[in-house]
Amino acid sequence: MTQHDSPALPAHRPGASGQAPDAPSLSRTTRPWMPALLYTLGFLTVYLLAICTPWGQRAENALFGLGKQGGEEAWIYPLSGAAYGSTPLPPLELSAKPTLMVGLAVIVVLTLLRRCWWQGCAALGVVILTTGGKEVLKSTLPRPDLVGAPENLLDQGFPSGHTAIPAALTLAAVLVVSPRIRPYIATAGVLWLACIAAASATMGGHRPSEVLGATLLACAWYGLATWLLPPAAAPGATRSTRALPVITLTVALVIALVSGARNDTLTRSLVSAATAFICAALVWYAAVGRPAHTARRTRPALR
Repeated sequence: MTQHDSPALPAHRPGASGQAPDAPSLSRTTRPWMPALLYTLGFLTVYLLAICTPWGQRAENALFGLGKQGGEEAWIYPLSGAAYGSTPLPPLELSAKPTLMVGLAVIVVLTLLRRCWWQGCAALGVVILTTGGKEVLKSTLPRPDLVGAPENLLDQGFPSGHTAIPAALTLAAVLVVSPRIRPYIATAGVLWLACIAAASATMGGHRPSEVLGATLLACAWYGLATWLLPPAAAPGATRSTRALPVITLTVALVIALVSGARNDTLTRSLVSAATAFICAALVWYAAVGRPAHTARRTRPALR
């Protein structure tokens, strides 16, 4: 009898064959690119509607006619650094560049300590591209005078540099910290942003569109950075208590109302506060909300 040798079967390795098809595939297709596109479209929409249309210009210019010129009537004016001898709340007035430098240094230190090289590079890119892009856009995007505005309202300030710094640093920080503390870092940054955005709008340094544009620009770069990260370095699911988003946004609203308040006009105060709250909500969703949705989309399918 001729003995036929049966082909050798591969040795069974636990988890090698049975789990491979069900393992989550973290690829560029499963990590959505749509948020980056939506933030970019939002940035362009704000610019086109508020700056490139007559009714958009009239609406924002009218805010400067409510109350007195300048920020002396704003509640937050003593902390703005504009008052003689006052210490500015970072990054207002002359504290903008030091705040940016300190923030970049903290990101570098966290990257070295945690050895998260990809995330650190992405975080630095978000900050540099947001703040640097702000300078480029302020000098290149035209602000046509469509309504015959006074000369003091023709200055180009889109997007707002003071708002871009806390927005970019907050989004960069959540990339390099531990996922366990990411929601709380995002909370601190969102509250900071709500204060600065409201102050920038209510004191007359920036229009609401400029404040909102800076936040959308930071979110767009953050969305692009997280999409381009390697799968292993992409932000995972962010776990936090269910009450944290409600608490964060509620406190952000209160801070925005106080920081945007003026003694001479309620309308301008409310518009500034509403703009700041929208900025806070955008950054919160970008930093905490979107990674959780990404995690749900990449769960292994049940068979």
